[in-house]
Amino acid sequence: MKSLLFHSNDYKAVQRGICDLINNSKGFLTERTAQSPRAVGDAIESIVTDSFGEILGGHCAEYSSEFSRRAMADLAFKDHEGAYYIVDVKTHRTDAQFNMPNLTSVERLARFYKDDTNFFTVLLISYNVEGMVVTVTDVAFVPIEFLGWNCLTIGALGWGQIQIANSNNVTVNHGYPRKQWMIELCDIMREFYPREIAKIGERASYFEDVRAFWEHKPNE
Repeated sequence: MKSLLFHSNDYKAVQRGICDLINNSKGFLTERTAQSPRAVGDAIESIVTDSFGEILGGHCAEYSSEFSRRAMADLAFKDHEGAYYIVDVKTHRTDAQFNMPNLTSVERLARFYKDDTNFFTVLLISYNVEGMVVTVTDVAFVPIEFLGWNCLTIGALGWGQIQIANSNNVTVNHGYPRKQWMIELCDIMREFYPREIAKIGERASYFEDVRAFWEHKPNE
């Protein structure tokens, strides 16, 4: 199933709407919160959450922002064609030299994408702060399959965690086929797991040596 939102230019209007919304929101930071990327990110997410359904306009038939911290989504909506979108909101302070956010578990995404009407989307908001004023410099709102593998990596957490390698360098391939992207994910995981097994073998051998060291210690 192709998304009418993402296979047109309408998603760009959503990006502009989010940018304008935040840049026109004043006075939501204090001197203390302005110094904390997490606090600023939470404030930005709250602003987006309150207005995201309106920004989507005619693409939104149902909207929800009630999710637990461990959920895949921060926001979710359905369109009038029956497609279901979950939205993972990420914020990136542009003066940070390095930012490597987690997106989702490879296993959870594989299960979610068995249904062609499901879309895992990333809303990446880049901003800078001067004093207590936030200025959004860029917004990317895309399904995960539009993100190039040259800007993604896999973290060794659980089954494996898809991460943006560096939020300062994000590649968006508009219209990239989900089938091709998922096959590439499977190929990446086929190489990833043997490397992790080799690492585990090395760690197990290390602690065999540590155990032998302590076995030969005299009792005190």
